[in-house]
Amino acid sequence: MRPLAVLRHDLPASLVVFLVAVPLSLGIALASGAPVAAGLVAAVVGGIVAGALGGSALQVSGPAAGLTVVMYETIQTFGWAVTCAITVLAGACQILLGLSRIARAALAISPAIVHGMLAGIGVTIVLGQLHVILGGKAQSSAVENIAELPAQIVAHHDAATIVGLTTIAILLIWPKLPEAVRKVPGPLAAIAVATAVSIVFGMTLPRVELPGDLLNIHLVPQLPDGGWGGFALAVVTIALIASVESLLSAVAVDRMHTGPRANLDRELVGQGAANMISGAFGGLPVTGVIVRSSTNVTAGAKSRASAVLHGVWVLLFVVLLAGLIQSIPLAALAGLLVHVGAKLVNPGHMKTVLAHGDLPVYLLTLGGVVVFDLLTGVLAGIGLAVVLMLRRTVWSGIHVEREGDDWRVVVEGVLTFLSVPRLSKVLAGIPGGVTVRLELVVDYLDHASFESLHTWQQAHERAGGTVEVDEVGHPWFGEGKAGRPTRSRIAASRAVPRWLAPWSEWQAAEVDIPAQQTRRGATEFHRRAAPLLRDTLSGLADGQRPRTLFITCGDSRIVPNLITTSGPGDLFTIRNIGNLVPPGQADPSMNASIEYAVGVLGVEEIVVCGHSSCGAMAALADGPPPGPLAAWLRHAEPSAHRLGSATLEGAVPDREGDRLALHNVLQQLDHLREYPAVAAAESAGNLQLTGMYFHVGDAQVHLFDASERTFRPAGASAGASMGVSRA
Repeated sequence: MRPLAVLRHDLPASLVVFLVAVPLSLGIALASGAPVAAGLVAAVVGGIVAGALGGSALQVSGPAAGLTVVMYETIQTFGWAVTCAITVLAGACQILLGLSRIARAALAISPAIVHGMLAGIGVTIVLGQLHVILGGKAQSSAVENIAELPAQIVAHHDAATIVGLTTIAILLIWPKLPEAVRKVPGPLAAIAVATAVSIVFGMTLPRVELPGDLLNIHLVPQLPDGGWGGFALAVVTIALIASVESLLSAVAVDRMHTGPRANLDRELVGQGAANMISGAFGGLPVTGVIVRSSTNVTAGAKSRASAVLHGVWVLLFVVLLAGLIQSIPLAALAGLLVHVGAKLVNPGHMKTVLAHGDLPVYLLTLGGVVVFDLLTGVLAGIGLAVVLMLRRTVWSGIHVEREGDDWRVVVEGVLTFLSVPRLSKVLAGIPGGVTVRLELVVDYLDHASFESLHTWQQAHERAGGTVEVDEVGHPWFGEGKAGRPTRSRIAASRAVPRWLAPWSEWQAAEVDIPAQQTRRGATEFHRRAAPLLRDTLSGLADGQRPRTLFITCGDSRIVPNLITTSGPGDLFTIRNIGNLVPPGQADPSMNASIEYAVGVLGVEEIVVCGHSSCGAMAALADGPPPGPLAAWLRHAEPSAHRLGSATLEGAVPDREGDRLALHNVLQQLDHLREYPAVAAAESAGNLQLTGMYFHVGDAQVHLFDASERTFRPAGASAGASMGVSRA
């Protein structure tokens, strides 16, 4: 790290973060039920230790609002000395988690749970600190705070209420003030003004209490006399919550700057070390804090020096200005915490989880944290998230419809034993003796589902009905009937979508009459592809606007839209034997098609596509038999007399027909330039000519690279010059 960069960027940023950290640290200690000095110790240690050892250069650590609820419960249960020992051991757990390199596993926790947890903490903080603002005392639980709140509201209000409401008012209006004023952090300004008001008007109210000698620090951790199960649970709970909050904060900070990304495993080690030291010196647990971290980034910090320096400033402030801290009213800190807690309930997060269908998880976690405790709320959220995940994973769409006298049953998704009751109910509603078409669009089918379907099929056919099973995808049902069931998705072969697969893969085994194959294919299009294409085709109903004229062979293996990943309205296609363009406008049909595509439709590209194993090129090489084919292939004879070698990735194909196919593509491009409309458009820069070759066996598209004078795979030709040079 360069000293000049530290002085220019990190030093000013550290001062800004320090001004934000001091009041927040005091308020969080107050809300946690810990000694106020514990918040300052955590701020110092978090800044210096976690800042120096952590894996996120710009993250700032300290006591966090996210742990206030669990810390309050822990302190009430075990006392402060034992709580410090819990903090030390939680830090050790974090170090072990970091060394085991599983930090990213914490990110598997659903964001809905994390946001719900923070919102629940925010609600709990607000409910407790409202009592302090109103001149009372926070109760031991959120439920009791809610029960006592009406009486507290109607009771007599004194100076504490004025100070608390003044703090909240300043925090609310601060973002709307001029930028010059907002250079002072809002929390610092609010606490300073509220404190000044209380002193000027001589208000008598509770204020911050600090030990007489802050430098006289004794090691306070103490192991409990019993209750080791609860002690261990508290250690694990604090370690996990602190880890998750720190990791999520680190990920969020990474999104705010363009510097080095966080090393999450190292971040856990740094956080663990900070917690061990903080607990040993009587401080609160430390986590990465998004409020301080975002302030750090916004203030222009460039390295971890800013976080470390902020901790140094907190230490100096506490030592030199302890008397100033003791003048701060507790009601002012309560007002600050009410504002912080309210911001934890983020409407934007609620909107996001609602859009993703996870609002029940969010609300259950929030409610669990508020009504019970943080661990119960988080575990409840995780449980519901798992249930919803299982429901989505095993979902089966089952619906039935009539088609004249016949019935059609469609099953989609994953078909397991959980769906058998609903499947049986649907199948039982089909009358006997009718023809049923069962379409299985499933990517998994377990034994229970197979038995249910197979038993129903046998019973329906015994009653005089007919069942036609149509498996769209892997033949789960067919494999089961054959006695070789597929036992997992991994073992299932990947299936080509029906609208891309040849008939031989999904219907020719059942239908031998070509007309019926066509009819079934058209029916399949109507059922599955048409709904997906209807919006696209409706926009093309009044005319076409293709950008490419595609000239290719009539070979049934060449599907232009498939090999170019295009759809309706993209290609104006001309197909003939050998993808020929008769020279000198000799063929009226080709002449009219080219004139229309270039002159009327205004295409921007013409592609001539040849292919391997072309029957026309083989006939040209061997000499075609007399007749119409020989008459047509005379337009390809110039291809057989081209000089030089046409290569595929720099190599000459072994078969003569494939060598001719490459030459033929280039020759037909030359023929195209004899058409006046093509020549004029290309000369004006409005038209590009492209040579393409499709290797059928490899399913590989090759494009002609004019600079290298060879056909190269499409993916490797992205940066090359395509087309054919006039030379």
